[in-house]
Amino acid sequence: MPDQYAPVSLRGRLGAALYRGLSVAGGALLRPVAVLGKDDLAERLALTPPDGADQENVPAQPVWLHGASVGELNSARLLVDALAREWPLYLTANSLTGRAAARGWGQRASLAPLDVPAAITRFLAQVRPLVSVTVENEIWPNRARILDRQGIPRVIVGARMSVRSAERWAKMPALIGPVLGGISVLSAQDGATEERLLRLGLPEAALTGKLNLKLLAPARIVARPSGPLRDVTILAASTHEGEEAVVLDAYLSARVAHPDLRLILAPRHPERGNEVAALIAARGLSFARRTQGAGPGDHPVFLADTLGEMARWYDAAAVCVTGGSFTDRGGHTPWEPAAHLCATLHGPHVANFADDYGALDQAEASLAVSAETLGAALDALAGDRARVARMGEAAHALLHHRAGNPDPLLARIADLALQRTCTSAR
Repeated sequence: MPDQYAPVSLRGRLGAALYRGLSVAGGALLRPVAVLGKDDLAERLALTPPDGADQENVPAQPVWLHGASVGELNSARLLVDALAREWPLYLTANSLTGRAAARGWGQRASLAPLDVPAAITRFLAQVRPLVSVTVENEIWPNRARILDRQGIPRVIVGARMSVRSAERWAKMPALIGPVLGGISVLSAQDGATEERLLRLGLPEAALTGKLNLKLLAPARIVARPSGPLRDVTILAASTHEGEEAVVLDAYLSARVAHPDLRLILAPRHPERGNEVAALIAARGLSFARRTQGAGPGDHPVFLADTLGEMARWYDAAAVCVTGGSFTDRGGHTPWEPAAHLCATLHGPHVANFADDYGALDQAEASLAVSAETLGAALDALAGDRARVARMGEAAHALLHHRAGNPDPLLARIADLALQRTCTSAR
């Protein structure tokens, strides 16, 4: 075992004690500031009643679900909806936008308590949660210690820990050890995260099936491939300035051998519609525009210059060229085309989803190309419909494998909540 995972030293114990002492002092210093009118701070110190409660109406004990901000809560929306069908919920976030999103879903929500012992104790006394569920892995030593002391099970969903974070936490075993050691259930995004967390002190019995929360929604999409033209239709999805010309030239090249080939161009920003229309017209191509009421079967080239209809275009095309990857914008998600059984081509600039595209390329579910080789790739796929179908199926299968199945996790949360309900009733 590497040195960074060595037993807790005296220095480590002193560091943990210092953290607790500073958090207590910080809470005491912040309280008068909050009392003087800082409403958000008062909420984070649990000096105000929880959302939806008053002295005469204290809601039933909920499952407490926490996400750092709107992104984490959005990724857990399927879990929120599933839990809400069985249990009352109370949601918290560290940001105002996260709180607003949760309330917009009709859930009770507030800002999360700071990692200050007095604030956490007040919050738990007000909300009285059955179980604490945290989206991804925020590590708050005081929160973990007090939840454990009160017998409130802790669940982490979609945890991810990088090599750098693991190395940093390994130097503070007195803080990270108790946080991980008391977790009842944890689902990680990947096997590497599981290994790092186990080495830092997570009990192996706490592990449940891997989940990638951001992929749960795409994995639930029911693809509806549409029409006889799908096999000869290419979609260029979420393209940026400089990319439409690349796609159009590649399309013209492939059309020499495949004159029935069709193209849907869906720019990332529909307000660029006139600019993209001019590029199409300059190449002498017959085209129609969605903003003028047309559909993708009306002309060989279709300009999808509207918002909110991308799922329809994915279903209409067997091959998808993902935008943001032929100019240096980091690429856009490959998982939406995968959800719709599209064979995917992408350019070299996919830093935002490097691991995802790497896995898809390795599974022969997507193909990396350049501006210079895109035309040849489209030509090859247009002449090999069986390969296109295999790529789409492989992408769809990898999406579901990576997303994971949330049902076992939900069942374990329900068991913990039920046990706590029975214990409270005694």
